[in-house]
Amino acid sequence: MPRIQSLSILLENTGRDYLSELYGKVIENVEKGLISGPMKNRDLSGNPESGTVEAKRFVNATAQDYGTARAAGAGNKIKARPVTVPIDTDREIVEELENKDITLYGVDGVLERRARNHVARMDAELDRAFFSVAATAATTVDITGLTDINDILEKIIQKCETTQNNFVDGVPRSMMHLVLSPEYYGKVRINLDKQTNNANVDTAAEEFYTWHGVRVQSCVHLPTGCNALLMVEGAVAQPVMSNPYNAEKIPLSEAFAVSIFFHYGTVAVTPDLIFAVSDPQ
Repeated sequence: MPRIQSLSILLENTGRDYLSELYGKVIENVEKGLISGPMKNRDLSGNPESGTVEAKRFVNATAQDYGTARAAGAGNKIKARPVTVPIDTDREIVEELENKDITLYGVDGVLERRARNHVARMDAELDRAFFSVAATAATTVDITGLTDINDILEKIIQKCETTQNNFVDGVPRSMMHLVLSPEYYGKVRINLDKQTNNANVDTAAEEFYTWHGVRVQSCVHLPTGCNALLMVEGAVAQPVMSNPYNAEKIPLSEAFAVSIFFHYGTVAVTPDLIFAVSDPQ
């Protein structure tokens, strides 16, 4: 597409097509940029436009003596605990463009730059909300007397790994995600750097991806005081709806408003499988 020089084109078919294309890129990049993305519960039912969706958590099956179901004339009923997820947070990004703003880059050039910022801001908000809900629902792991980062992280991992209740009978490490504050992540990174004889450690790499079989990431959007947050995949649901970019003329001016609206809700589906380590009080 040739460079758009006139703001008024945004109200025409060419401009609407461009905004629709830009919106598609934004939504794709928001999904890619979320640290919380791979952790979210995607098994949701219902129509988001109704204002709520539902997640279900199924109870473990029970093994019985052979022939029990035949004698009873029926199998056991499948039990599930529904969790309602209201889409109750409504947000918007509305920015005004003046003709003078586009003299250097053109309309599309300015909007491409703003779209990258919109992606970053949406990612930050969604991650903050996700981890805030997770931290609030989490069981705090007591690390009294532990100072070595290896011992601290192994304790939180084993706390999740050995969980047993009606829904789970232990959790494999391959299902876990460990999100660390920059301070804790740095401690692990320094510890790995010291293992000079370990051929699997690339001391030049920023990320190390897994630690003791658990996926690890650093995040600046953890709640204040939360240093480590561990959860299984699907522990938190965060459905997101959004409306495409829209442009409209600002009355009595040369400016045009470009807006994007998004709506989301965040709920802990499996709070018993979320664990946290916080700063000592």
